[in-house]
Amino acid sequence: MHLIFRTLIHMIRSRMRSPLGVHDVGRMTLRVLPTDLDILGHMNNGVYFSLMDLGRMDLMIRAGVWKRLIAAGYYPVMSNETATFRKSLTPWLKFDLETRIVGYDDRAIYAEQRFVVDGEIYMSSMTRARFLKKTGGTVSLAELAELTGVDATALQAPAWTAQWANDIQLPPTREPAPSIWPETPER
Repeated sequence: MHLIFRTLIHMIRSRMRSPLGVHDVGRMTLRVLPTDLDILGHMNNGVYFSLMDLGRMDLMIRAGVWKRLIAAGYYPVMSNETATFRKSLTPWLKFDLETRIVGYDDRAIYAEQRFVVDGEIYMSSMTRARFLKKTGGTVSLAELAELTGVDATALQAPAWTAQWANDIQLPPTREPAPSIWPETPER
């Protein structure tokens, strides 16, 4: 809820911006707002992930696929996200959020996103997203390709992402996933 107004504003702005291809780099210029800060006075790590939603939405709107996804009853969900923080974003600092689809695997789409100040990367992330149907179930890449006109086989995800996605995978939602911590040695 904390980014709802920012999201609505950027949904409108994205519709007025120049069109992009699905595999182009989408760039949005943003500014660190006081509501983005943590107690240490820099952008809170969770806010980065919330703002990244805006970048992916902007790319989909400008590439002309957002309306088709919504009309088909499809919506994106994050499966996996990882980030590397390099420099802090401080109050009122202007930055660019760059978003690019970098590949596909048999089930998901990979997007790299960067927070950039004056051409320098402050934070970089890799995200893995799937699409779900409002009626239930997942959208296959074949269905997604048919709807968007994008050949998902033409762009392979970076090699390291397959191992990453496998290493951090949780059981499917219909299987148990108990929270059991390994024993720690006594001190």
